[in-house]
Amino acid sequence: MTIAITFRALTRDDLSPVKAIIDDTEMFPSEMLDEMTAAFFDDTKTDDLWFVACTNKVVGIAYCAPERMTDGTWNLLLIAVDPNCQGQGAGKQFMAFIEQHIKNNSGRILLVETSGLPEYALTRNFYPQCGYVQVACIPDFYQAGDDKIVFLKKLT
Repeated sequence: MTIAITFRALTRDDLSPVKAIIDDTEMFPSEMLDEMTAAFFDDTKTDDLWFVACTNKVVGIAYCAPERMTDGTWNLLLIAVDPNCQGQGAGKQFMAFIEQHIKNNSGRILLVETSGLPEYALTRNFYPQCGYVQVACIPDFYQAGDDKIVFLKKLT
């Protein structure tokens, strides 16, 4: 079953619900979100993109940024969907929205990075379902025993 979702830019009012999503998905300490979003809210010149996915409430968050010193390469640094909405097409719809937005803004490539730990197996399986190819594994990147896995999708 696919749920109907709309997408829009993150607002300050969204911080509380997206922190709850991040806590529920156990991605990282949600307290980090205030610092991570500060430039987006305070600097109108930033190229970073923050989006939320909504049904009748916020059900997802995504953050992507252009890779410096590249031509049209972007990195999806965060995507999280409310666990109650997972498996219903929300993540795939969100990825398609992000990809189209970046493509419409001269993006050529979207990178996605994730952990190699066993608890991230579902995440690593998700990206190939969206057309991504694993292109790198950097051993012990996050900490000893926690590899960085990099996926790539050409948007052109």
